[in-house]
Amino acid sequence: MDLVVATKNKKKLEEIKDILKDLDLKISSLADYPAAPRIIENGKTFRENAVKKAVKIAKFTQRLTMGEDSGLCVDALGGRPGVYSSRFAGKGKSDQQNNLKLLKMLEGLPYHKRKAHYSCAVALADKDGLVGVVEGNCSGIIGFDFKGNFGFGYDPLFVIPEYKKTFAQLGARIKHKMSHRFRALQKARKALATYLK
Repeated sequence: MDLVVATKNKKKLEEIKDILKDLDLKISSLADYPAAPRIIENGKTFRENAVKKAVKIAKFTQRLTMGEDSGLCVDALGGRPGVYSSRFAGKGKSDQQNNLKLLKMLEGLPYHKRKAHYSCAVALADKDGLVGVVEGNCSGIIGFDFKGNFGFGYDPLFVIPEYKKTFAQLGARIKHKMSHRFRALQKARKALATYLK
């Protein structure tokens, strides 16, 4: 079964492939469809953006498509960066620049006031429209400095309290069993299985 993942983010694609590797899916991405329409992520929620990606790309490819949108929500910042996570420091800025902006905004805040969660929405659509949407969250604390080399986004700052380590320190084996994306994809897996039947 073909599944198009509506993303150009290579790291995100690798993570999705790794989490779904036991399913009999031939996974492709927007990199395989250079003529695909551009998606403007102007939704107010991760869910809206995920649905938009899935529906638009499914219509274009005529194949089952997964749209995914995710980001970091920090309590002390009223849920920001939220849907602007990847462009928090400005359009085209790097993960490093986004992380530095976050650290600057949280400067002086004690550990117990640095609560945050990663949120992920996964939508599935085919040529006829939306099949379903699921969501997953993972709670943590924003650390005071960069730790670890694994992952991407805010992973070097996102501390999992029970491990006292960041996602970037924990690596794929642990991250992919507890992350927001893993939790959303576990639910999506059920929707996929039903759809494939």
